[in-house]
Amino acid sequence: MGSAKYELITENEGYGASVRWALASLSLSMLMSSLDTSIANVGLPTLAQVFNASMQEVQWVVLAYLLVITTLIVSAGRLGDIIGRRRLLLIGISLFTVTSFLCGAAHTLWLLIAARAVQGLGAAIMMALTVALVGETVPRSKTGSAMGLLGTMSAIGTALGPSLGGFLIAGPGWRNIFFVNVPLGVLNFFLARRYLPAHEQRGKADRNSFDNLGTLLLGLTLTAYALAVTVGNGHFDRLNVVLLLTAVFVGGLFVFAESKVTSPLIRLNEFRNVVFSTSLTMNLLVATVMMATLVVGPFYLSRGLGLKVAFVGIVMSVGPVISALSGIPAGRIVDLLGAKAVVMIGLIAMTLGLFALSILPGMFGVAGYIAAVAVLTPGYQLFQAANNTTVMMDVQTDRRGVISGMLSLSRNLGLMTGASVMGVVFALASGAAHITTARPEEVASGMRLTFIIAGIMMVLALFIAVVRRTSVPVN
Repeated sequence: MGSAKYELITENEGYGASVRWALASLSLSMLMSSLDTSIANVGLPTLAQVFNASMQEVQWVVLAYLLVITTLIVSAGRLGDIIGRRRLLLIGISLFTVTSFLCGAAHTLWLLIAARAVQGLGAAIMMALTVALVGETVPRSKTGSAMGLLGTMSAIGTALGPSLGGFLIAGPGWRNIFFVNVPLGVLNFFLARRYLPAHEQRGKADRNSFDNLGTLLLGLTLTAYALAVTVGNGHFDRLNVVLLLTAVFVGGLFVFAESKVTSPLIRLNEFRNVVFSTSLTMNLLVATVMMATLVVGPFYLSRGLGLKVAFVGIVMSVGPVISALSGIPAGRIVDLLGAKAVVMIGLIAMTLGLFALSILPGMFGVAGYIAAVAVLTPGYQLFQAANNTTVMMDVQTDRRGVISGMLSLSRNLGLMTGASVMGVVFALASGAAHITTARPEEVASGMRLTFIIAGIMMVLALFIAVVRRTSVPVN
């Protein structure tokens, strides 16, 4: 059924057979890496029992994967620019597939965590190069539709993870949440090898000039920042401050180093490009506020509205389902109206949806929550398809990998920041001593203020888009 749906979509977009199969490979790469972002979460209680470990220990099964993706995704994109994006994507798919098997075969928790970390490297390569390869796979006029398709596959993977993981754990066993990637990876490898374009032009001067120092410093910076916003279980204490200061210090060293090397990992002058720098900023803001729905939503539905756990899961699945359904139409709208205009349309819809989340649930309960999400989520897909298209449309061929990696990095940093910051905002806004024991009215109060702040952040993003549109000629 999924294959038939994919073929219908690509036929409707006017792609040839070889392009459809190439897009199938890119879509599968996005699906696999997104699926494993969420599929392991549901298995954490089972893993704690199997390995006789604490919850803090088994959480590293998830954190190791996300940390490696975040710290290495830009470097993976740059390496693809140097040695060939198709070649590196094949390596990434192979690495992801092999380590998926090793994860499922692990007999100790620390072997599982180590395998997940290497699996994260494979996922970083796949995430960085999937978007970059769109420019070499589809006609320029269909870029928006292709970005919408990838957005749909990302949403499907994220949404499918918890339900598929729960089914596999309850049935064949926890190891199969990793083994399921093996046949998908084998199929993806052969599709990528057969149909993705192999003739990539790369700058001769850059072929042997990978920025090792820049890669190390950026990795250390991102690791320190990621740990600063994830450790502490929502409490910002001395360790978090030290990690944050470390990130700032090493980040300063990274900027200094990049200004001195002849072939830097990130060219600092690229941030002078208004379109590029504003797109990254908006991407980070959007990801931050979208994470608020995942952090705040379950608490409000369960403690604020008193829903049972099963019904909370059903309501929370509404957003990912809408996201999956709206990705393809969002891409078509981008091709029809232009990326820069659709960025603004998406941000307006998101702003309305966030302010609606601060008002409608208090008035209409679950129905109000779903109505607000039904406005917010399509706006998010419109923004993602349009923003990715805006950035990738005019990128130099030898920089597509690293620019795609930076787009993904800004999104990941936003998600991590949102999980930490918006969680703290919600806890403080509720006024409760502990959010897990907060009264319904306290949770409702926290919900309102959190999404008012999120809405203000989207107003800021919209202001950035308006200023950019008035200062940069529309293509």
